Amino acid sequence: MGCPAVISVGKRNNAGECMSEPSTSSLNPTVDDFAAMLEESFSAGEQLEGSVVKGIIIAIEADLAIIDVGLKTEGRVPLKEFQSPGQTDGLVVGDEVEVYLERIENAMGEAVLSRDKARREESWTRLEKSFEANERVDGIIFGRVKGGFTVDLGGAVAFLPGSQVDIRPIRDVTPLFNIPQPFQVLKMDKRRGNIVVSRRAVLEETRAEQRSELVQNLTEGQVVEGVVKNITDYGAFVDLGGIDGLLHVTDIAWRRVSHPSDVLSIGQSVNVQIIKINPETQRISLGMKQLEADPWDGVEAKYPREMRTKGVVTNITEYGAFVELEEGIEGLVHVSEMSWTKKNFHPGKIVSTTQEVEVMVLEVDPAKRRISLGLKQCTENPWLSFSDQFEVGAEVEGEIKNITEFGLFIGLDGDVDGMVHLSDLDWNRPGEEAIQDYTKGDVVKAQVLEVDTEKERISLGIKQLGGDPMETLGEIKKGAIVTCEITAVKENGLEVSIGDSGMTSFIRRSDLSRDRSEQRPERFAVGDKVDARITQMDKTSRRISVSIKALEIAEEKEAVAQYGSTDSGASLGDILGAALTRAQGEAEAEDSVEADDDGEDAGSDASGDAGDNASDDAADDASDDAKEE
Repeated sequence: MGCPAVISVGKRNNAGECMSEPSTSSLNPTVDDFAAMLEESFSAGEQLEGSVVKGIIIAIEADLAIIDVGLKTEGRVPLKEFQSPGQTDGLVVGDEVEVYLERIENAMGEAVLSRDKARREESWTRLEKSFEANERVDGIIFGRVKGGFTVDLGGAVAFLPGSQVDIRPIRDVTPLFNIPQPFQVLKMDKRRGNIVVSRRAVLEETRAEQRSELVQNLTEGQVVEGVVKNITDYGAFVDLGGIDGLLHVTDIAWRRVSHPSDVLSIGQSVNVQIIKINPETQRISLGMKQLEADPWDGVEAKYPREMRTKGVVTNITEYGAFVELEEGIEGLVHVSEMSWTKKNFHPGKIVSTTQEVEVMVLEVDPAKRRISLGLKQCTENPWLSFSDQFEVGAEVEGEIKNITEFGLFIGLDGDVDGMVHLSDLDWNRPGEEAIQDYTKGDVVKAQVLEVDTEKERISLGIKQLGGDPMETLGEIKKGAIVTCEITAVKENGLEVSIGDSGMTSFIRRSDLSRDRSEQRPERFAVGDKVDARITQMDKTSRRISVSIKALEIAEEKEAVAQYGSTDSGASLGDILGAALTRAQGEAEAEDSVEADDDGEDAGSDASGDAGDNASDDAADDASDDAKEE
């Protein structure tokens, strides 16, 4: 039976049954209905703005993908936004993609979409979860910026500092570009859009796991094979298969190695012995020389003291030179053992590297692995040669090489120096004054005083060449009367020379006369000769003291002893008068024998006058002495 007749157009279902139709009012919506439906549509779209929505690619034109997001309008997204670093987009029409809806409609009536922002939003959500869980994330290094590199973390761009690329600094990072690899998120700031990642942290963690496993399988003393991974000034790092060990430069060979690169090269396979393993730091020390026999075994018997041998100079320093005696055995020639005569010089002026030299073994210390060598011991000792050629007391001649505050240094035969001390320059003058007579470069003569071959010293004397003035005094002792010549008149006394000996002395003002009124230096003149008595004589200090006053007192005592005494009751004037009378008689007797009659008269008158004057002077002295007593 047919469907009832209605005004609206009916429809049948698949079974041919009639379906109810909407009312006439729903088929003819009003303006208000359209406004309500439009408002509902816009409000739903506004809620989607600023979020990630799904869309379908309906077309691909040039470098753009046209995407329908179900908002009665399409949006255009550049194809490059669908490309990940190191990958192609691979899009086809009909693919469902997620995009970020910025605006429903722009001035062109199109939706504003972004695949990059969609991926970024998605990545931030995923990265925040990984950061909170301290999990690794995968990324790709795709660019280089100041201070580091840029990494794509599945849509979010992170910063990789240069110090966080690898465990050790690497010169070329290019091989790490566009390769998916794990990273550790160190810092995230969504408000600023800042993410910092580290590749080094992942490597260290992985390496620590590998090291722990490998270290457990290694033991000290074990011989393993490794590959030289890196070379530094202090050694080489050897890869033992996932873990590195340090081969120090001193453990490469028994002989001296200036730089590890002289023996090893990067990539070289070497056999090494594990010397030490630190379980806390997991650091491994390696050695190569330990695989060979130690050349220091039995070195004392092989190189006894005072043995002469030859070697090659391998290294020169400021304090000496190293000489290789054989493979792995080196000795040091200290700078003090290089030359008998040269001082304060650089060893490079005596020897040069690769030079073959003859040396003498001075000392061997197997415990410290040291051998002391001498270079000068293989040449003639100039100090011994000089000692054999010149005995003590011999006269030598040389040039003044240096003048110091304590003496002169004179160059002698055999390139040795002798020293003249200040005290050996002059017998009478102080050394500080006598040294002013000499100039550097003068050729002088001197006498050998002492030769010490062990201390390498030669003592010379210049004053000894003229003899000791003290010896010219002969048997003169304290109390003797000497004739002195005045050499200088000073306010406090006289400087005199004693006889022909060359010795000098000083007569103090108080020793010029017994009479205080006569103790005046100005009554004497340079060149005058006076008799004086030696009051002090010290040959050790070379001092002689003389006194005119002491002589006068001695003469007076002698006169008293010969012609009277204080107990006889005679006055001092009577004693002196008798002494003068006797002296006068003796003088007259001598004159009568040698002179004629006229001469006798003249001699008698002169003697009488002299006697009177002497009597007067003696009386005055006696009177002064009596007053003093």
